[in-house]
Amino acid sequence: MEGDSISDTGNLIREGTGQAFATIGHLPYGETYFHNATGRCSDGQLMIDFLATNLGLPFLNPYLDKNASFEHGVNFAVAGATALDKSFFTEKNIYMPFTNSSLGVQLNWLKGHLNSKCNNHPGKPISEVMNYVPYVVDAIIEAARTVIDHGAAQLIVPGNFPIGCMPSYLTTFYYRNPGAYDRNNCLKYFNSFTEFHNLQLTNALSRLRIEYPRIKIMYADYYNSFLQLFSQASGLGFDRNTLLKSCCGKGGDYNFDVRNMCGMQDVPVCASPKTMISWDGVHLTQAAYNVMADELMMGGYTSPNYGLWMKWTCNNLKP
Repeated sequence: MEGDSISDTGNLIREGTGQAFATIGHLPYGETYFHNATGRCSDGQLMIDFLATNLGLPFLNPYLDKNASFEHGVNFAVAGATALDKSFFTEKNIYMPFTNSSLGVQLNWLKGHLNSKCNNHPGKPISEVMNYVPYVVDAIIEAARTVIDHGAAQLIVPGNFPIGCMPSYLTTFYYRNPGAYDRNNCLKYFNSFTEFHNLQLTNALSRLRIEYPRIKIMYADYYNSFLQLFSQASGLGFDRNTLLKSCCGKGGDYNFDVRNMCGMQDVPVCASPKTMISWDGVHLTQAAYNVMADELMMGGYTSPNYGLWMKWTCNNLKP
């Protein structure tokens, strides 16, 4: 498993870098399920945890936990990681404060393990960031080729969330013009950027399936899965009055302020995280991840849409 904070189960806090994510190393992170902080960027379980349970697997231990068992799998994801290596951003004068463990670094961890046994970029307008999308997609596809060439028979490649619905973006990029917002009160421009990225990625995955016809390559549509969760929130037990607010946070219309991030001193946590979608303004609550994981299991937002439950079993690991 490679990725970023959506899937990191404890690598960043063991890496000892990334001060921007330092608060994930203690409560209230992890309070709902684990009752202590594990390095997960949520109040409890992540999608990867729910998927593992549904497939009859234990939780995937982080690669940097050298005392852990990797008999059933290993998680290389690092919170704050990017698809492109640090050198790409350095050349373009973009400062990345979180971690140096890009997708390429995680792949090197994977290779080493086998031998022994990707945010909006700071300080750049989104129009410029869109020019990076082909490079990002190429890096993801090259990573997919690498894990296939190292024996992977089944892959899940996720798209991006509708970042224009995240409290962090809504706070940072506030507009007075009502036309900047869609019917969900999310930022149109940022969601259009996500759609552009996801379209480029799905097209590239279609070409990859032709290249590897015997490998199961599934696209996980986080974008539309999230919007479905958003539209059905009331029926799923979420409070419609707080859909765009952070559970753990302080200040402003969206309960988010970079000066009062979740985990900082005197920053409160909502009384009922299970009724909230956003945990800390950047990541989702355990309750929201649970709903999205169930959708992936049933194939509602996957392509091909057969779903993990029907086709991806641990007794059927060969293509």
